Amino acid sequence: MEQVLEVYKRPYDPAHPVVCMDEQPKQLISEVSGPLPAAPDRPERADYEYVREGVCAVWMFVEPLGGWRAVDATDTRTKVDWAQQVRRLVDDPRYAAAERITLVCDNLNTHALASLYAAFEPAEALRIARRLELVHTPKHGSWLNVAESELSVLTRQCLGRRMAERDTVATEAVAWSKQRN
Repeated sequence: MEQVLEVYKRPYDPAHPVVCMDEQPKQLISEVSGPLPAAPDRPERADYEYVREGVCAVWMFVEPLGGWRAVDATDTRTKVDWAQQVRRLVDDPRYAAAERITLVCDNLNTHALASLYAAFEPAEALRIARRLELVHTPKHGSWLNVAESELSVLTRQCLGRRMAERDTVATEAVAWSKQRN
């Protein structure tokens, strides 16, 4: 826990930014029938019945001191997905001049530099790994991750309703992050 808190005490440095990442599942649900519209003296009525359409993963990257966040949605949440998300972070024009990015993330088996080697050729995995400093939250201390708080806000403000498709989740989440940034 102290390691994460020490990272958060660092002053803002564009050459060594601190970025937090987290992901969460989002259940995809479609309506069986549309709601009945509101009428005088009667609110809109929605049926509780739904159809489960699967699950997608919502990825959140947050640079707390930079006031920046990015959101994406994928079909799965594997080590290859994690590696692809991290490569997008490292290659983002925002971090082109950064020497090293400190990445705060949960202590999951997929959140490891070895995942880069499972997803990419060794030279590409090494290029990405050299730009990262991974800092893991403690096993029962994921609440220390700022990205987890941002995911909570995203869920309450944007994703708390029924959505049937991953593309809808991604579009809504990206629009939310642009407005929030």
